[in-house]
Amino acid sequence: MSNENQKVEDAAVRLVEGMHFAGEIDGFSIDLDAEESAGGRGKGTQPMRLLLLGMAGCTAMDVISILRKKRQQISALEVEVRGDRREEHPRTYERAEILYRVRGEGVDPKAVERAIELSESRYCPAIATIGKSAQITSRYEIEEG
Repeated sequence: MSNENQKVEDAAVRLVEGMHFAGEIDGFSIDLDAEESAGGRGKGTQPMRLLLLGMAGCTAMDVISILRKKRQQISALEVEVRGDRREEHPRTYERAEILYRVRGEGVDPKAVERAIELSESRYCPAIATIGKSAQITSRYEIEEG
């Protein structure tokens, strides 16, 4: 049952060998593998870790877009996400910490704070999704240059 206003997105994986899968999304390929204790052989990233990458990419795109609209002179933006998973299955993330590293000329800390707040509370669907089961905290650093 789909709503006319919903955007349908597709992803697929194909078994290569062992626990190694080849994934495809939007015409791009990505290798997936399990951890060694589950039969993985280091042929790709573990699928759950892609959630952290999705969160980092999603909020980074929001934040840079908002900062550009605020006419902030940003020369670099890095976003790191560290997640802690539960020991019991289904081993969801229980905590995630986001670190924003912003570099630019005369960057206004209030503009950075507002951009992060808007992304985390309103725009980033990855944070909204993971935030349903995990406590999400964030911090930022600004470097001149």
